[in-house]
Amino acid sequence: MPAATLKTFQIPYSKSSITFQLPPRMQGDLAVSRPVKPLADAAAAIQQALSNPIGIPPLAELAGTGDRVCIVFTDITRASPDHLLVPALLSELEKAGVQDQNITLLCGIGMHRPSTVAEKRTKLGTGVAERYRVIDNEPQNPAALVDLGNTPGGVPVLLHRAAVETDLLIATGIVEPHQYAGYSGGRKTVAVGAAGEALIAHTHGPAFVDHPGTRLGRIEGNPFHEAVSEAARRANLRFILNVVLDDDKQMLRVAAGESEQAFNALVDFARSVYEVPIPHQYDIAIGGVGYPKDSNLYQASRAPSYLFFAPTSVVRPGGVFIIPARCEEGAGAGVGEQRFLKAMSEFADVQSILADARRNGYPPGQQRAFVMAKVLEQTQVIIVGSECPDLVAACKMIPAKDMDEALGTAAQLVGNNARVLVVPHAMLTLPIVTSGS
Repeated sequence: MPAATLKTFQIPYSKSSITFQLPPRMQGDLAVSRPVKPLADAAAAIQQALSNPIGIPPLAELAGTGDRVCIVFTDITRASPDHLLVPALLSELEKAGVQDQNITLLCGIGMHRPSTVAEKRTKLGTGVAERYRVIDNEPQNPAALVDLGNTPGGVPVLLHRAAVETDLLIATGIVEPHQYAGYSGGRKTVAVGAAGEALIAHTHGPAFVDHPGTRLGRIEGNPFHEAVSEAARRANLRFILNVVLDDDKQMLRVAAGESEQAFNALVDFARSVYEVPIPHQYDIAIGGVGYPKDSNLYQASRAPSYLFFAPTSVVRPGGVFIIPARCEEGAGAGVGEQRFLKAMSEFADVQSILADARRNGYPPGQQRAFVMAKVLEQTQVIIVGSECPDLVAACKMIPAKDMDEALGTAAQLVGNNARVLVVPHAMLTLPIVTSGS
């Protein structure tokens, strides 16, 4: 339940934070994840998880001396502590006698831009990045992909060759609320991060996004979850090492083992942390993002869409989302990010974005425009403190230089007596409305 009515709040902004006060007549509540004490020794917890994997023998028994191994790890837009996870996995493989030259580390960029050398070093540690073969997914390169057929639901399973043509496929990941998958991590690092464009296009298409089962926190009856789980099974994803983090990116829980069993164990724990009851919908929701997600508008826009696509939207129809986001990379440099920008800026209005998508479909990346059009069809979104206010406006959102300006604009839209919900970590807190009021 939100805390008692407050007036002063702090919310992430880039690598720092913003402190602000609500206008006198606005009533503010705070929604935060359940506090859980971080693991005292993350490295020891990781080792404990690897020594006692769920539903499968340890890596030392799975891997053979001559085996080829591929570890798919998350890209720089994900907070997964791969600098701890990947070295721990490599240590286990070394104990099993796997040779360095038989190990490939595949960065699961999905349709994001390729990772830089500096980002690979940040994600893996300099020693690992220099010692092993480290490559990026190539979603638009047919020669880099293997066709594993279609799922029963018609999803084309094309995955990176390095992930498929291996004797042991492993993935890292972070289990947290996800707009399409319900919860990220587990199978998704491979099935989206290492996927070809066709798979990403289908699972992020309008039929999936419009489906009522494709919601934050929902696993059962979720077509996206079912599709990526099947894709991971076809790739023979055998072992995962995943974590649950708190708002400060500290590790709360780690699990290793068989991909579905270990993932489900972490989802059960994650629900107890992230899902927070709130009494009603609000007039205004202020959602925090922070680095690295607020480095571009594509990623930062996840905050309002997460709060909108909760089981019940946190904001009432006609309400306002306020999102502080620096957006120093503009919309983002990747293929998907540029497709988002093109659709958001070139269509005349959000209704046109929705109509075109439902009529003609769209390529991967442009689904974020479809999602945001659904948000903007019912609400307004104000982006605070961006370095690209003209781009924000072109994308049919409202730029504001600071929180005072944003709150003043919101008051004009919904009234001075607005009920306000502040969610400092909007992508790690899932508010659940408990009444219809």
